[in-house]
Amino acid sequence: MYKLLLCWRYLLTRYIALMSIISVMLGTAVMIIVNAVMLGFTSEMENRIHGILSDVIFSSTDTKGFPDADWHMKKIREVAGDMIEDMTPTIVVPGMITFYVGSEAISREIELIGIDAATQGKVSDIMKYLQHPENRKNVDFKLKNNGYDIVGEGGNGRKGVHRFQMGNSGWNHRQNVFAEQEKFRKQQEEDQLRLQKQLNSSGNSLAPQIQEENALPYDPFAAAPSEPVKKFDPANEQHTGAILGIGLSAYSRYERVDSKSGKKQILDKLALVPGDDVMLTFPTTSMPIKLQSDSFTVVDLYESKMMEYDSRLVFVPIEKLQQLRGMYSPETGKPMVSQILIKAKPGVKLNELRDKLQTIFPAELYRINTWRDIQETLLAAVFVEVAILNVLLFLIFAVAGFGILAIFYMIVIEKTKDIGILKSLGASGIGVMQIFLYYSLLLGIIGTGFGLIFGLTFIHYIKEIADLLAWVLQHEVFDPTVYSFYEIPTIVKPITVFWIMFGAILIAVLSGIFPALRAARLHPVESLRT
Repeated sequence: MYKLLLCWRYLLTRYIALMSIISVMLGTAVMIIVNAVMLGFTSEMENRIHGILSDVIFSSTDTKGFPDADWHMKKIREVAGDMIEDMTPTIVVPGMITFYVGSEAISREIELIGIDAATQGKVSDIMKYLQHPENRKNVDFKLKNNGYDIVGEGGNGRKGVHRFQMGNSGWNHRQNVFAEQEKFRKQQEEDQLRLQKQLNSSGNSLAPQIQEENALPYDPFAAAPSEPVKKFDPANEQHTGAILGIGLSAYSRYERVDSKSGKKQILDKLALVPGDDVMLTFPTTSMPIKLQSDSFTVVDLYESKMMEYDSRLVFVPIEKLQQLRGMYSPETGKPMVSQILIKAKPGVKLNELRDKLQTIFPAELYRINTWRDIQETLLAAVFVEVAILNVLLFLIFAVAGFGILAIFYMIVIEKTKDIGILKSLGASGIGVMQIFLYYSLLLGIIGTGFGLIFGLTFIHYIKEIADLLAWVLQHEVFDPTVYSFYEIPTIVKPITVFWIMFGAILIAVLSGIFPALRAARLHPVESLRT
């Protein structure tokens, strides 16, 4: 009993021990925070990549692709049907998007993906990243009238980012835009007609000359007038639908104070919303390669909250892309695709599925990879980074351990007479040793306990802390263009927290062993003489 009483007395009276508690606390908190962020970053990155790529990717080694996707999917099911849940054909091709902001044309590089709207959602997570509730149930390339999400989630973990332009997007926006354009066109025609009347009424000699210059030359070989072609009505018709990554809309972000509530609001200003038209340009499969362009109507925005995808991907119907690129087999006339995305059944080992398919399909014609194979370099780099970072951070505990050792050694020297008195009263060397071991154990438990509270609290408010630091430093602390994500991802794994706390307590106890041994070896008579 006296051992615990002495430990508690030393803890309350020796304020230098507070430094040891703080060092253990900070080491524990930093390890918990860093591991939570790195685990969150790794998990989020894997989920985003996996959601786009599906489990296994069956692709062609030829840039033109391979014909007859139905035959290939049938063959794949014959080989490994018991391991496969669903499949879908896709086309992936580099391209360029062009759109107007005011009178200025903006062009950006994109990755154009042709998808089958009926089956794409069965093998990937595309649906849950769309902005219209109906599209989150079933992918559709038809423009909706309204109902798009107005409140989203933006950078630095800021929730409740307002996108008021989405409230009037869809057909309402499209009709308003083209109504304004039609009004402007009619105004120009009226101005030209008014000018012509003024020239005619004034007897201006330039009028006949202007009419003559604007008249079309006579062509004797011109064909007879054909039936009038139906004119495209942009206010009531749409081009082929396209789903754009929200980062391609070139939005800007700003803050304002709501006049009603008085609360600060984060607003996104979008340059493209559902209902706008864009021009997509991409290479054909003909030789020599040519560039093909066509108009598309934005029907929804894709927001995975991973900047690499949101600022690059554009989804269009696979049939339209095959038609525009000329992706048809010259022998059979059947459409061609570049990939087949395969979703495995739960519990299936993807490497086994990959190896099974590789034994049937020749490597010269097909590439068969799991999603981890495709991102192997990135995932391996992240794993090594986490391992090295943990090793470096563990040195914080080593520093704390040396601090505890030095403090305990000083206490042993200062308490030499007290140790001599204890031994003269009958305390054994093991009993004295246990006093300091219990003391170090108590310091470790208290330090790790406070470190756990501090670390979990920091993780809970990490988004608010990032915003505060951004305000203080006047620049982004967590730039989504650098770290790929719009917010700081965190995942607390209980087993990881347990081992961090266990390691911190173990180092604290080990640091007290040498001073405890020295105290146990002190002779009572020599201790009283000092």
